[in-house]
Amino acid sequence: MSKLFVAGEVFHGPGSLEELKNIKGKKAFVVTGGSSMKKSGTLDKALAFLKDAGIETVVFDGVEEDPSSATSFKGAEAMREFQPDWIVGLGGCSAIDAAKTMWIFYEHPNIEFDSLIKPFSVPVLRNKAKFIAIPSTSGTGTETTGLAVITDREKGVKYPIVSYELTPDIAIIDGEICASMPAHVTSNTGLDALTHCVEAYVSNIDDNFADVLAKGGLEIVFDNLEEAVKNPSNITARQNMHDASFMGGLAFNNAWLGIVHSLSHQVGALYGIPHGCANAIFLPNVIRYNAAATTKFPSLAKVIGLETAEELAQAIEALRKKVNNISSLKEFGISKEDWIKNLDYIANNALIDPCTGFNPRVTNLEDLKDIYNACYEGIVYTNEAVVTN
Repeated sequence: MSKLFVAGEVFHGPGSLEELKNIKGKKAFVVTGGSSMKKSGTLDKALAFLKDAGIETVVFDGVEEDPSSATSFKGAEAMREFQPDWIVGLGGCSAIDAAKTMWIFYEHPNIEFDSLIKPFSVPVLRNKAKFIAIPSTSGTGTETTGLAVITDREKGVKYPIVSYELTPDIAIIDGEICASMPAHVTSNTGLDALTHCVEAYVSNIDDNFADVLAKGGLEIVFDNLEEAVKNPSNITARQNMHDASFMGGLAFNNAWLGIVHSLSHQVGALYGIPHGCANAIFLPNVIRYNAAATTKFPSLAKVIGLETAEELAQAIEALRKKVNNISSLKEFGISKEDWIKNLDYIANNALIDPCTGFNPRVTNLEDLKDIYNACYEGIVYTNEAVVTN
């Protein structure tokens, strides 16, 4: 028997932010990032709708990209002072993921961060508050997943906090919120959504629901991402990408991910490479690596009119170029000396990343280093070891 894990209620379509008017409660703690939600007017609209619902609000803003555990502790402390019965994550993935972990420490103030690293170790939530996720970027799918990614700044490691307890109670998927998203963010997050669809489809968990969502999300990304990047005011393309992001998130919330994410988490934490950008660098070569262990890539390729795993990998490389994303890690400015120095460290961390356990091909340290080196140089992965000189 399987169980489908999804946000409790999902409102989607342009203008769906207004559903906040119908929320029943007393206090809402709104977590957001820098200034984009304020500048676009989305934050003020959300607060006005909550006011119409008779809900008192407090805003916690300034959540950084790749939020830290320290930010989570700080937000939880503010929550305990305000005592909300709703927590609202409004903005990009960083704001929503930070809000999720603040929620944990709000309800369980004595829990240690390190105890949350093991998958499915988050204690029962909703004793004090429920959660609303309102994404402003179309990529992570965090609005429907039991996942929050938090960075340990001292260790230079990103930790995926995995638990179905973190799946939001309400998700609002409003494409109008994305209209002000810059082109490079649209590109990065869209490629992240694409990666979710591919990895969920070929994971070692078989789930018919996840497979259909992954295929549908992949098709929407190929049909809409370039348009959303080049014509940001096209709300139809924006909403389609927002829907694809949700579909990819729902797919991997039930089938999970693989080593593309394991590899990306490490270079994101250590070098600051945007997550979707890193995913798009790794994804084609990981497809080539995993093709030796799964027969599912050809059926995924057929969604976009292709036949083989290699054709799918090349199509992703072509889309990556069309939306102006880089094709190698060294293009991000990482020196070869620095790369060689840190390779063992990041490969070891990738090997123990929770996502690695769901990869269709059982991997090892040397294979991960080979993939890392190929992607550093921007060359096609083969079964031959790649060594940087």
